[in-house]
Parts: sequence; C-alpha cells; structure tokens
Amino acid sequence: METSDSGLQQPPNENGLSSSPHHGRGKASADGQQRHSITPPFWQSHQRNDSTFSHASYENRTSNPIRLEDHTDDTSEQTKACWARHVTIDDYVIISGNAPGVGAYVVWNCTVETLDGGPLKIRKRYSEFDRLRSNLIKTFPHATGSLPPLPPKSVISRFRPRFLERRKSGLFYFLNCVLLNPEFAGSPVLKEFLFS
Repeated sequence: METSDSGLQQPPNENGLSSSPHHGRGKASADGQQRHSITPPFWQSHQRNDSTFSHASYENRTSNPIRLEDHTDDTSEQTKACWARHVTIDDYVIISGNAPGVGAYVVWNCTVETLDGGPLKIRKRYSEFDRLRSNLIKTFPHATGSLPPLPPKSVISRFRPRFLERRKSGLFYFLNCVLLNPEFAGSPVLKEFLFS
C-alpha cells in the first residue's frame, strides 16, 4: 500500500501499481535511494480512465480514422502484380571448388509460395541476390528506401554455420521485401532473377 500526501493509503491496481496521482514522481526508500515508478511521463500528466475516454472525445482528437479495406476481388494492375504469398529460404549447400578452399561457394535453396498454390523452387548464390538488388536500384531509383541492405560479406567467416545462419535470415528478409512489394514483384528484373 502507498500513502498519499493526505495520509490516506492508496491500494495498488491489478498491475501492482499505485493509483495515486503522484505515482510517477518516485519515492525515497528506507535506504534513502530514489525509487521510480514505471509510469511513462506522458501518462503522468494525462490521467485518464475508461469512463472519461468516450467515442466522442476520440473523434474530436482525430479527423482521419483508420479504415480497413478488402482488396480480395480487386483486379487492378497493381494487385495483379502481387503473385507471391510467402518466401522461405529452406537451407544452403556449400559447393566445393576444384582445389580445397579455392572456388567454393554457397547456394541458397529458396521456396516461393505463389497465390496460385504452387511452390516455386529456386537456387541462388549470394552474388545473384547482390545483382538483383543493384538492378532494382537502377530500375526503381525512387524506391531505394524500400530495399533493405543485404547481409554483410566476410572472407574469414563465409562458411561458418553461425555466419551462414545470420546471412540466411538477412536474405530471407530481403527476398520477402522484394517479392511482396507489388512494384518490384511485377518487374522484368525480378522475373530474370527467378527464372534465369
């Protein structure tokens, strides 16, 4: 229980926090150290409860409410461009070169689930992801901010499992950002990447 300035005890709420209006200021404990509550600063000066938060007061705060739209039956060109449902990078294979440690590289096995239902299996090297990103930047210079960076390169760690798992996560994120973006998904640049 917390005691307010008036000497009355304030019971804690269901989260264990005091309902006192002075809750956010902090209190000195028995050892003299200042203890602070977890109430965010904004809520310290804006005390509201459910009874004071009415629908009318919300409408006065905002003139543009969020609206949900159903585009399931939309046949616009932009919607048609989105043909992928989900992308995964299943695993990788290290291909060894002619001599030990020379000419070795990694191939990433990817699965693209399409809206038609059929999966598309592709195998790509990191250099092909890099070329795809460069070509997309050239083709869509205004959309560069929509393209996440590729995971970094490493000469030393490039075949280590931990490094490859981090790279796999980065390539997965990049590929999803590209394939699920209608502007990129319908481009010849992406089709060349997928089918070459």
